[in-house]
Parts: sequence; C-alpha cells; structure tokens
Amino acid sequence: MQFRQQALSKLQSPEEIDLPVRFARPQGWLVLTVTVIVMIASAVWAVTGTVSSTLGAPGILTHAQGSYVLQSPVAGQVTAVLAEEGERVAANAPLLKVRTAQGDAVVRTIAAGRLTTLVAAIGSVVTTGADVAAVERVEKAGDPLMAMLYVPAERGATVPVGAAVDLTVQSVATQQYGVLRGRVKSVGRTAQTRQRITGFLGSSQLGEEFSKQGQPVSVLVQLDRSEATKSGYSWSSSQGPPYAVESMTLATGAIHLAEQHPIDWLLP
Repeated sequence: MQFRQQALSKLQSPEEIDLPVRFARPQGWLVLTVTVIVMIASAVWAVTGTVSSTLGAPGILTHAQGSYVLQSPVAGQVTAVLAEEGERVAANAPLLKVRTAQGDAVVRTIAAGRLTTLVAAIGSVVTTGADVAAVERVEKAGDPLMAMLYVPAERGATVPVGAAVDLTVQSVATQQYGVLRGRVKSVGRTAQTRQRITGFLGSSQLGEEFSKQGQPVSVLVQLDRSEATKSGYSWSSSQGPPYAVESMTLATGAIHLAEQHPIDWLLP
C-alpha cells in the first residue's frame, strides 16, 4: 500500500502533469515520410511507367521463299555430278547423271535457286524417291536475306508484327561486330510440324532441331538494310562484320515485345 500511495501521489504532482506528451521521435517521422513518398512514387510508376521484355527464339538466315528437297525420279548409279554446292542453278538445270537399267538419265532441278546441299556423289547408288539435293529458292542474286525464327506456339500470340529483333548470327563474333537488326514481318497462324519445317528449309536435320521442344510458330524477320556495311545490313556496331553473311546460317533472335504498364500485371 505504501508504494501504491507513492506512485499515485507522484502521478498527481504538478511536475508530471505539465510534461508534454511525445508521440514519435524525429527519426520515426523521417522513416514514415520516406515510406509514404516511395509508395506514392511506386503507384505513379505502376500506372504511367512501362516495362519492355524480350523473347528469345532459335532460327536461321534464309530467303522468304524457303528451299525444296530434290528427290531422284529414277534408281541407279550416279555417273556424273553437274553442279556444285553454293552454285546458283536455273530451273530444269541438269544436276546429276544416273545410269539406270534402261540407260542414262538426268536428274534436273525443279525451280531456280542456290544449291545448298548435294547428297549424291559420283559412284553412289540412288533409289527412286531418295533425297539427292536441297535447293534454296532465289529468284535473282539481289534477293534480300530474311531470318526465320521458331517461337514456342504458346508465345506466338505475344509477338507483334513490326517488333524490333536483335539477331545473334552464328558465323559472326558478337562481341566484336554486334548483332544484326531486323523487324518482324509476319507471324505464322498455325504451329509448324517437323515435316513442314523440313520442307521449307530443305533439311530434315533442321526440321528436327527446331521442333524438338514441340511444334513452334514461324516468325519471319525482315533484316534492316544499310549501305554503310560490307554485308549490306544494319548491325548494332557501326560497320558490322567485314564480310557478307550467308543464307542457311543459324541465328538466335531476341524479339522485343510490346511495352506494358506494371499495373497491367495486377489486373485480370
């Protein structure tokens, strides 16, 4: 009881009543102010700010018309090869001479283009319907290169036509010469099977490679042209490589998707 009386008397003393009440320390007010400012700034950025993202996809440099696989219409032994890989060939041009049971026959191209792969060699035996060559369709020497990228089917709808694309080309040292510039020209409407990719690129190996993660969507990229570079195309470096880039060269594309407001991620 004695201590209780002392405590009550002390609280009722004028000295304690006159003391001001301290609600918060200055440091606390500073932390609260900074927190409120950060929250307001974050809310403003979420509404007015934009965030860009990229989508990576494997692909290859080619021409828009693609390639075709030439199959032998006859069975027999190859006695002469009449063209070389990399050579431009005309439509209906003689490619192979084959000795058959009925006599000599000539295997000819179907459409004009560039001979990218020649399977048959002198002395080899071919059967009817066997693949003997792949020809890239090129109407004229100045036809521009394109890039064909293969995007996972579930991401195809996120790729807008006109989106900027950075291409890392396998045959070009990226650290020294940079990346190749381009823009999305078209996006495929349906997923590509391994057979369709093989038919377009003229290579079963590439068809298998680009479809090993499932059936992708094809994205055609038009390369930016430039008269200031040796290759004739625009690069992230000022000059690009001191040589021309060839078709059927593997590349990896980074597609710049449409910018979004951060608040869109929170809204249904």
